[in-house]
Amino acid sequence: MKVLFVGDVIGNPGRRALARALPGLVERHRADWVIVNIENAAGGFGVTAQILAEFDNLPIDVYSSGNHIWDKKEVVQFLNDPKRKLIRPANYPDGNPGVGLHVGHTRAGVAVATINLQGRVFMDPIESPFAKADQILKGLKKSDLDEARVVIVDFHAEATSEKQALAFYLDGRVSAVLGTHTHVPTADERVLPGGTALLTDVGMTGPYESIIGFRPDKVLHRFLYSTPSSFEVGKGDLRLAGAVMDIDEATGKTRSIERILEKVAGE
Repeated sequence: MKVLFVGDVIGNPGRRALARALPGLVERHRADWVIVNIENAAGGFGVTAQILAEFDNLPIDVYSSGNHIWDKKEVVQFLNDPKRKLIRPANYPDGNPGVGLHVGHTRAGVAVATINLQGRVFMDPIESPFAKADQILKGLKKSDLDEARVVIVDFHAEATSEKQALAFYLDGRVSAVLGTHTHVPTADERVLPGGTALLTDVGMTGPYESIIGFRPDKVLHRFLYSTPSSFEVGKGDLRLAGAVMDIDEATGKTRSIERILEKVAGE
C-alpha cells in the first residue's frame, strides 16, 4: 500500500498549495492513506474550525500536529471530537484535550495507526517520546487494534539527532518515523534494517520565499536587533513538501520511501 505524508502546512499560502497539489499527488502515487500536519495552518500558528472545514474537501485521512496546536483556544472543541481526525503529540501530560493516536482503515480495509509525538531537546520538557511510543505500541498489541500493522509516527521535534534516534529505537516496530517542526526538508530518506522508513524532516508546505515560512524582513529584525517582532507568513514560491512510502500491509515493513518537494503554480 502507499502512504502519503505532507509536512507542516503554513498559513494561507500553505493551504492554497495543499488544495492545488494534493489531489494530483494522491492520484499520481495512488495513495491509499494521507496524513497532513496542520499545526501551522492558521497564519502560521494553530488551526481553526473554519480551516478544518476547508480541509474536509481534500483527500486527507488524518491530521497530525505539534506544539503550535494549542495556539488557538477553539482547538479544544475539535481535539475532543473524533470525527475531526485531528491528533496532537501523545506525550503531553494526561488531562489535556485530545489524543495522540488515530487508527483508521483504508478503502481496501487495511488498518493504519498514526502516532503523534513531540521531542524534548530544545523544546518543552514533557514526557519522553521514547517511553510514550513504547506505551502506545504495547497498547496496540494488547487491544483489538492489533491488526494495525502499518504504523506511521509524526515526530515533531527540533533536534535531528533526537529524530534519528527515535527512528532507530523503533526500527522494526513501526513503518515510518517522519520528522516535522523545523520546516526545512532534509535529504536523508532511507529504510532502516528493520523495515522502518526515516526522514529527519519532511519540510513545510507553503511559501519558500521566506525564512521557515515567514517574511524574511520580520525574522531578520529579531536576529539584527534582538528585540521582538511579529511574524507574518511569506508569500512567494509555493511548494508542497512530503514523502510517499510503499509499505507491505501484511508485515508493516516499508519497502521504499520517496521525498517530495512539489512546486505549485500560482501565488
